[in-house]
Amino acid sequence: MKTISLAKIQTDFPDIFAGLEVGEEILISSSETQKAVAVIVPYEAWQKTQSRATKARVLGTLQTRGSVEFAEDFAMTDEELLQS
Repeated sequence: MKTISLAKIQTDFPDIFAGLEVGEEILISSSETQKAVAVIVPYEAWQKTQSRATKARVLGTLQTRGSVEFAEDFAMTDEELLQS
C-alpha cells in the first residue's frame, strides 16, 4: 500500500488515479502530523468488502462440529459471571 500526504494528492492526482485503476491501494496521511487519515481503495475491492458485510449469516453452521455439556451441579450467579 502506497502512503501519500494530502499535499501530494493535490499535486499528483492524475498519477494517483492511474494507480487506483490498476488496483493499487493508497494510504493518505496528514501533511502536518504524518498520521494516517484515510485509505483509498479501488471500487472493486471496496465492493467486495460491502458484499461480505451485508451477506446474510446462516445460523447453525457449526452445529455438528462440537458440543458442550455442563455438570448437573453446575451453578453460577449472574454476578459471578459478570465478575469472571
